[in-house]
Amino acid sequence: MTIKWDEITNDNVSNLEKALEIFDRAFPVEVRETHDVFIKSLQYAKSSKPNNYRFLIGFEGERIVSFATGHYLADVNVGFIVYIVTNPLVRSKGLGTKTLLKLEELLNEDASFAGNTSLKAVILETEKQEMAHTVTEKLDCIRRNIFFERNNYKQYKNLDYIQPPLHFGASHIPLNLFIKNVQKNRISDEEINVSIGAIFREKYYIVNGIDKNILKHCLRTMGIDGEGLFD
Repeated sequence: MTIKWDEITNDNVSNLEKALEIFDRAFPVEVRETHDVFIKSLQYAKSSKPNNYRFLIGFEGERIVSFATGHYLADVNVGFIVYIVTNPLVRSKGLGTKTLLKLEELLNEDASFAGNTSLKAVILETEKQEMAHTVTEKLDCIRRNIFFERNNYKQYKNLDYIQPPLHFGASHIPLNLFIKNVQKNRISDEEINVSIGAIFREKYYIVNGIDKNILKHCLRTMGIDGEGLFD
């Protein structure tokens, strides 16, 4: 399969609706952001340099076969992958890996633009099996975890990670945190805590607009100091 890559940007949203149709079928509602968050992320990317937001889409012919989104966080030189999705109607060995590697390549370009030799690490959240509502969702969760491990992401087990609630009135969500070290020196526990703080500030506070007191509570629950992050 030959993949043609493109990006959705604040000035190029022609394929956004088609990508979000795939997105809505791919994730449980608890971890599925509202569509307006994607728009806000694209708008934020235009004014937040050297921070950045990438919305990568892959085509086979005229059909979208995959997409992935992620933030580059310049203060900590870390990439944060938010979603990676493959079209369920397409069966192609290696499509997910190709998409993941292409997004990592783009995030590395952002790191270079910010004056670094490479990313320090890439971080992502993924669902726990107990979140699944159906057998199919449970199997999808298991496959995702295996997929990330196969692509050199390691589950981080030194804290019980929680994602802040994405929807009004909902509760925070226990998730698995996976990390891929890019540089020779492994990212330390302290650096991971600081990176989680940066994710909460740039992604969940500035873009998603989650109340800072909710975010501080989530950070405290994980044993991370959130004071000063949202001032």
